[in-house]
Amino acid sequence: MSATPVAFEDWFAARARHVETVLDQALPEASLVPPVLHQAMRYATLGGGKRVRAVLVYAAGEASLPPETPVSAQEIALDQAAAAVELVHAYSLVHDDLPCMDGDTLRRGQPTVHVRFGEAVALLVGDALQPLAFDLLSQMPVAPALIAQATQILARAAGSQGMAGGQAIDCTSVGRTLTSEELQVMHAMKTGAMLEASVLLGGVVAGASSTVRQGLEDYAAAIGLAFQVVDDILDVTADTATLGKTAGKDAVVDKPTYVSVLGVTRSRELLESLRAQAHDALRPLGSASHRLAEVADFIVGRDH
Repeated sequence: MSATPVAFEDWFAARARHVETVLDQALPEASLVPPVLHQAMRYATLGGGKRVRAVLVYAAGEASLPPETPVSAQEIALDQAAAAVELVHAYSLVHDDLPCMDGDTLRRGQPTVHVRFGEAVALLVGDALQPLAFDLLSQMPVAPALIAQATQILARAAGSQGMAGGQAIDCTSVGRTLTSEELQVMHAMKTGAMLEASVLLGGVVAGASSTVRQGLEDYAAAIGLAFQVVDDILDVTADTATLGKTAGKDAVVDKPTYVSVLGVTRSRELLESLRAQAHDALRPLGSASHRLAEVADFIVGRDH
């Protein structure tokens, strides 16, 4: 008798709780010297966030395992990869919130790290979280060649051709009018690169074939853009309590967004097109990719 399928919401929540435990164990104890830095690292990382990037690692891992291979055989490596992307994401949020960047005072409904601990500590929190992510990747119990691939994927996604580069474009684009193509390039780097890395890390750790990896890449490109489009829409349609961060800030600082370029209606049309692209990319992967398809629907559904 086959097991009863686990509902997506329950599966997602279980994965989010699980990676929270992994992160709790990976982060230094708050009492360890220097305590203020370790307290701030834990404050920045634990107890909040949707954990979409970690969930993508797990979903891609499930989609990439050869038939009849138990997921548990790769569970430790997937845990470490999932925690690594969340650590890099947490570091990026801490730095994005600094006064020299976005100057936000709220994140996940709480004071941002620089408000709570000061700017110097916030800067050091990011400096410390990023190498911890790569430390975790180095410990994955997989072949050394796969560790090297995973390290390269995450490093490139976080670097000047990925997240950091996208943030640099964002900083220099305030007050400018960008074309939709320029906006897409910026967000493919700033937001999409780390989402794509999450998907590819899951595939690499699970030993995905070249065919599966291509499907994962195409899927990740679509959902990476969709995630940012939703964020741009929510910034003008949701309130601060719902977002957990300051609503309407993009318009106040004259930051180019999909809404400012396309408007809400066309942005939502783009969202549906990206959802279709994500699903189409998964067709060659078969039924094993159903969690990835559900994550795509979840990302797009955040707009409603």
